[in-house]
Amino acid sequence: MYEHFQLPRRVYYVIELDDEIVGCGGVGPLDNQEQNICELQKMYFLPKARGKGYGKELIQLCIKTAKELAYSKMYLETMDNMFEAQGLYKHMGFKLLNEPMGNTGHYSCPVQMILDL
Repeated sequence: MYEHFQLPRRVYYVIELDDEIVGCGGVGPLDNQEQNICELQKMYFLPKARGKGYGKELIQLCIKTAKELAYSKMYLETMDNMFEAQGLYKHMGFKLLNEPMGNTGHYSCPVQMILDL
């Protein structure tokens, strides 16, 4: 994964509390599509870090980074049972899509969303 995020137009952030990694997420180009779309990638939080605003802060940072990297849209895929995450994404302006975009390899993620940057 380290090598993946060393490539152009990719950034990965880690949230650390008390010397423990409690959350992470990044931005990179959405593979196998011709539009200027990035993907919100590998966003995870430990249960003890959820509900404290870290997810919102990280998404805001990723959106800012995506704009600086000159992307026009941000895409994500998530699980259908991750209701809190979906609520956060919707709150941040993401809209539901009817089908996947690109080729993320996340075949078990049936929820796809997009945000205009």
